[in-house]
Amino acid sequence: MKRSGKFISTVLTVIILSLALLIYVRFFFVFGEGVKAGELNQIMYKGWVWKTYEGRLIQTGFRGQQGGGSIQSNEFNFSVTDKTIADSLMRCSGKAVELHYKEYRGTLPWRGMQKYIVDGILSVTKSESSTIVPIIGGEQ
Repeated sequence: MKRSGKFISTVLTVIILSLALLIYVRFFFVFGEGVKAGELNQIMYKGWVWKTYEGRLIQTGFRGQQGGGSIQSNEFNFSVTDKTIADSLMRCSGKAVELHYKEYRGTLPWRGMQKYIVDGILSVTKSESSTIVPIIGGEQ
């Protein structure tokens, strides 16, 4: 009996350690870091149970030879965990921004809905495509 009890406790220890390592790699290990630049489309505070800051950055670029040289845009969806960064981004909608982010393999509901977490703002400039268009026929 003593030998089988030792075997069971060893197997359980290996399973628990493997599960802990899997959870760490999936949800807490930073898989990648980088910088994305583009026009900040939106940032919002939303969620059912855990309210998180979610944003969207529009990146413009040119399509290669196969695409006929046309302009394409890519969306970068991200979450923000720091309230001060989110508040700063809320004042930058429509501007060109450079954001530093960390990429995780999985999402956690209290961290955000995206696997990309913005943790810094590198620069904010007026967007080249943003022009002020007067409202015609609207009430003043």
